[in-house]
Amino acid sequence: MMPMIQETKVTKDFFRISLNLLLFTILAGTGLTAQLIPIRTVPVASGDQFLTVPSETLGMGGVTIAVDDPLADGWVNPAQGVFIGESSFLGAPTFYGISDHGGGGKTFPMVGLFQGDAWFGGAALAVQQIDNPEERWGWGPFIEPGVIWDSQPQQLSDVSSRNLYARGFIGRKVDSGPWSVGLGFSTAQLNAVDGVDLLYAGADRIDQSGSASDVRLGLYRTGERDRISLVGVYNRISMTHDVTWTDFIWRGDFDRVATRRIEVNEDKTRTIGGHLNWDRDLSAPGWRIGATATINQKSHPKIPNYQIQNIPRDPGTTWAYEAGFGIARTRGETTFGVDMVLQPIWSETWQEADKLVTTGSGTVIKPGGRTIENEFFFTNVILRTGLSHQLGDLELQAGLEMRSYDYELEQVNHIEGSFRDLEESWMEWSPTMGAVLHFSDIDLRYTGRLTTGTGRPGIAWEWEEGVVRTMASANDFIIAPQGPLTLQDALVHTHQLSVRIPVR
Repeated sequence: MMPMIQETKVTKDFFRISLNLLLFTILAGTGLTAQLIPIRTVPVASGDQFLTVPSETLGMGGVTIAVDDPLADGWVNPAQGVFIGESSFLGAPTFYGISDHGGGGKTFPMVGLFQGDAWFGGAALAVQQIDNPEERWGWGPFIEPGVIWDSQPQQLSDVSSRNLYARGFIGRKVDSGPWSVGLGFSTAQLNAVDGVDLLYAGADRIDQSGSASDVRLGLYRTGERDRISLVGVYNRISMTHDVTWTDFIWRGDFDRVATRRIEVNEDKTRTIGGHLNWDRDLSAPGWRIGATATINQKSHPKIPNYQIQNIPRDPGTTWAYEAGFGIARTRGETTFGVDMVLQPIWSETWQEADKLVTTGSGTVIKPGGRTIENEFFFTNVILRTGLSHQLGDLELQAGLEMRSYDYELEQVNHIEGSFRDLEESWMEWSPTMGAVLHFSDIDLRYTGRLTTGTGRPGIAWEWEEGVVRTMASANDFIIAPQGPLTLQDALVHTHQLSVRIPVR
């Protein structure tokens, strides 16, 4: 069920961190975010935009802790590229869509994997088209607010945007021993992040530009029964949102004044993280267990002033942890796996005064002092389960991923001298399926996923005498949003078809 969001002043900080997730937590389910822990305060249906490389276990619900994934493991930990079976080329066209004309995307990645006697590595390049939602809400010349209109032809940039992705890794076995070491990187030139437009309610146009980059160093040790994986990662997100607004003031039944303004918002997050993975073959044939531990320290020097949250863009810090346990069994042609993950997260954000502010009690807050402080505590749970079965040259897969988000927000408003708290929770379900055809010189793989429990956030309109007020015209400092927040159900469907050609 979708969360019920109350219209209180605490909603000024309800979505404070929500869109920091969109750049790299949309990868959820691919295994590529094993070292990057998501932060979500709203169930935005944003699609699988960052699913840019294939995975062998995505059709199994994305189980990863006790199940190997030779196609994806090298991107997670560069040192695990040692398990690339043979050099090969891959193409993996990926398509996703959001229900009710909510937009979608098309991605065409090309991947190369190399395995030598001592050295190994991989490289990937992807071109992506993000399709904007078909329905555009706005103001027509003589129509009421909230009416769908398209009286003017859409600009090409309003229909779709292009993103470019590049990533690679290289590694080496250490003296033919059990250890291997690897270095990986990724970069993305982004002109659109799906879902951002929903958090600028009432805007005429949002132009996005920026980049995301990632560097990671990995170590891996294999043994007869035990294996250990260590990864250190540094991640940067830098985006700019140029938002165009039209403000209307009504002076009579058919007399209004319109002014247009452009607001520049920056979105910056820096993450330093470490990840440990251990797995062991049990004495019982076919059984394996595994455990993971992850820590992220995130700094948010710039947080956009999303109109859906209506708060100033001030800094914040986050400490995120993850502990996981997995178990898997392979018997004959069948493999079954389960992942159980707990994510406790502490996040603090605050609002800084840009001039002298007098509080309700008469004290003065100097420029740079904190006027509002917010503390988030998350207890997220992720469960994954999946199986695969080999029928000759055909492999069938099925799985399910469940993500439960739960957090508490405590807010202290030093200007009003008030304290507020808010609790929210929701669940997202992602059933998956897959099929692989193995031929002598080629593998054909299909993976499908459907995600439910997410939504498309927005606002309701509210009228006052003489002035039409929306979130776009509300004060950014203290005043609560003039329109209540809303969330509508949405479904995200994803399809990936990959072709693998070995180099022999």
